[in-house]
Amino acid sequence: MSLKPPRGMIDETDSRVAQVGHPAPPWMVNYADLMTELVCFFLIMYALSTSLSKPVQEAKKEVEETMKQQEVAGDVKITKDGLVISLQEQGTNVFFESGSAELTDQMKKILDQLAPTFQKLAVKDHDMIVEGHTDDVPIKTAKFDSNWELSTARATNVVQYLLHQHHYPPAHIAAIGYGENKSLPRAPDEDMAAWRSKNRRVVFVLKNPEKSGAADAATASVAEKS
Repeated sequence: MSLKPPRGMIDETDSRVAQVGHPAPPWMVNYADLMTELVCFFLIMYALSTSLSKPVQEAKKEVEETMKQQEVAGDVKITKDGLVISLQEQGTNVFFESGSAELTDQMKKILDQLAPTFQKLAVKDHDMIVEGHTDDVPIKTAKFDSNWELSTARATNVVQYLLHQHHYPPAHIAAIGYGENKSLPRAPDEDMAAWRSKNRRVVFVLKNPEKSGAADAATASVAEKS
């Protein structure tokens, strides 16, 4: 004896059942699962980037305060690569004597105040590149054959000062010199002397950590599911 469906329900043999549609194919279930994993991955990456940016944002504020107190010209910005700090020789700011790579007392004082902020990021695996830049006035002395050599020596001396005076972790710092080859753009009405002083600068690039365990784990999880 067959059972009749309750009142209001359609029997599975009824032709109207076909109008409801077919169940999802197997591949769609896998596809939906993959999409869910990708959403989770990007949520993890977003949360990770937010957590990484907090110490960088705090460092930016500390550096800006130091530059304001010391009346140092330049700029501080957060890029996709990390925190970029540019100190420029404008006004009364003199970081090195003309044609010399020796740090002035003013530059040492600035580094003394910036070092604690730099070290906070170093312990979080932020590598720092110290860039030396000069103006476009050629140099040729017994010690320096070009602006490239002068800028490299200046960046190196900044690194040496941080290493010796502040015990900066050597695995997280490096020096590079560009000479006049990465000059800042000059405005049409900008004074030549002012433009050149702006280009005599030291740039600190505190790079974001390249990888993290959380990011690697998320990537591995998505790879396994796919």
